[in-house]
Amino acid sequence: MQRHAQSGFTLLEALIAVLVLSIGLLGVAAMQLRALQSAHMGYQRAVVSLAAIDAQEKAWAGLASNGACPAAGDIQGDWMGQWFGTGRVMTNAGSSFASSDCEYTVSIEWQETRFSIGETGDAFVYQFRLPEL
Repeated sequence: MQRHAQSGFTLLEALIAVLVLSIGLLGVAAMQLRALQSAHMGYQRAVVSLAAIDAQEKAWAGLASNGACPAAGDIQGDWMGQWFGTGRVMTNAGSSFASSDCEYTVSIEWQETRFSIGETGDAFVYQFRLPEL
């Protein structure tokens, strides 16, 4: 009687294959998590940019109604009330609005809770100038 050599996987080979597969799947899951974090940070950056552009539009509206560049304080209260605070778009953000001779600087800082350890967010600074009439 002749014995045939055993063919197929051994238990050890199957366990190694499962281990390699699971490490690969963990890597894919980590990449997906990082992609979601980056997408959320991009969303927040877009919202902050819209808030800064809204401040510019309010300055233009003040220029159109008064015939002169409005002071930063005239714009800031209403603008901040619409964008920042409880129940608003940016709940965990702070901003500053400064002007000098029709030049305005809008600086917005927000707390990004999805950053990895050791990463920090930089403030978004938007500068614009209105024409002097």
